[in-house]
Amino acid sequence: MRTLYHWPLDPDSRQVRLALAEKKLKFKLVPVKPWAPQEDFLLLCTEGVPPCLVEDTNDKKTIISSARAICEYVADDSSSRYALLGNTPLERAEERRIANWFDVRFASDVNAYILAERLEKSLSGSGSPDAAALRLGREHLKFHVEYMSWLLEKRNWLAGDHLSIADLAAGAHISCLDYLDEINWKRCAGIHDWYQKLKSRPAFRPLLQDILPGLRPPRHYADLDF
Repeated sequence: MRTLYHWPLDPDSRQVRLALAEKKLKFKLVPVKPWAPQEDFLLLCTEGVPPCLVEDTNDKKTIISSARAICEYVADDSSSRYALLGNTPLERAEERRIANWFDVRFASDVNAYILAERLEKSLSGSGSPDAAALRLGREHLKFHVEYMSWLLEKRNWLAGDHLSIADLAAGAHISCLDYLDEINWKRCAGIHDWYQKLKSRPAFRPLLQDILPGLRPPRHYADLDF
């Protein structure tokens, strides 16, 4: 049995959910508040924050933390024929490069400002959002959208001809911002078709059903024809 400890609007947790669903692997979700994890979770996960995947079999328990490690582990699962990594070393290198871009660069340029100010402060009771920080995060977001648009001008998906861990990482981050109505799709035409294609996949549908108490998404968030 697989159990994923996650938080619904955490990009890292979301990309793991997407990877598991794309590989058609069954799993159970257990919510964890990143800002206030329970003691039993801290004993289980050395990272201290979600996501954390636990696999229980008859003879052993496997615990894996961090989104990148879990996604690579899931991508390597030989029980499923659904590939999340390319066939050649060069394809896999590009897919991992772009996934890492979102996990590191996008997270520090955009999420560290927008998600931190609009989500973390509100949910942890740390005060009101800083307008200057939000402006900076939104400026950074424009650059990342332009980069994604440039990639998609010559590719079907972000890293090549096929869906990969790169798209799952990017989609997880973009979906969190879209939940907060931070994506102006009229100004992001270069990534609209890509996101619509990703959003329409069965693996993505559970993410569109996530609702945080007291913070509802805009109408277009769950609309496939947005």
